[in-house]
Amino acid sequence: MELVNFLGIQLLNALWLSALFFMLAVGLSVVFGLLDVLNLAHCTLYMIGAYIGYTIVGLVDSYWFALLVAPVAVTAIGAVLYLVLLRRLRGNHLVQALVTFGLLFVGYDAARMIWGVEQFKIAEPTLLTESFPIFGQKYPFYRLFVFGVGLATALALYLGLDRTRLGAIVRAGVDDRETAAILGINIDRAFFIVFCIGTALAGFAGVLAAPIRTIEPGMDVEILIPALIVVVIGGPGSLKGAVLGAFIIATAETFGPVILPEFSSFIMYAVMAGVLLVRPQGLLPVRPAH
Repeated sequence: MELVNFLGIQLLNALWLSALFFMLAVGLSVVFGLLDVLNLAHCTLYMIGAYIGYTIVGLVDSYWFALLVAPVAVTAIGAVLYLVLLRRLRGNHLVQALVTFGLLFVGYDAARMIWGVEQFKIAEPTLLTESFPIFGQKYPFYRLFVFGVGLATALALYLGLDRTRLGAIVRAGVDDRETAAILGINIDRAFFIVFCIGTALAGFAGVLAAPIRTIEPGMDVEILIPALIVVVIGGPGSLKGAVLGAFIIATAETFGPVILPEFSSFIMYAVMAGVLLVRPQGLLPVRPAH
């Protein structure tokens, strides 16, 4: 019974972590798979979102207001970054990687100059401070809230890509960009909107993670590798792939250190290698391999 309880708690931990990974990775995945832009600074926007959320909570003492406003502020920063820099780098992945990797250091120094090197956390909102008994112990409501938000986000994105005009335009641009442009469809504007949605999700994830994870310079680098691995094993540009990849990597990150602590430092990479040996194009790529 104790083993069942232990595994149950670890599964709950994997679920909320997979939601966090998904909200980060889906922006990376869609921007790379659809816009052909490898933005390694995507997770820096997650860090900025966490810091902005912390600042807003300090000013108005409202977590919910921070959760609403911080993603908007991050989206504005991301939009400027795209219009001024990233769209000019489209198609050259090496230059994209070098430039956006450099932006990681810019973000790190900017965070240190504005907020210092102290570690911060945002207090959980009053409605979600309680815990409930499950698997023989009390589990925080807030972590289940994070999982619920991730699930709702995945559903909203799926419906948005499948049932809306914007989704139809994006799918047309992916399938045949030249023909769509000839038909008078503004593909660049549609892809820019998709980029902004991914950016907003990064800022949103930063505020969501702030009550659980420490806010500090470099928190973006810490989560960048898992997010990239989720994109690689799920398949660039694939929403379903991001969901599946996030769950697989979050499960490996949660159960690995507990079950095989001596191998915990590379379990995530071993999982990625195993998946790519079987499916080099990712588990659920946008374009199936022929």
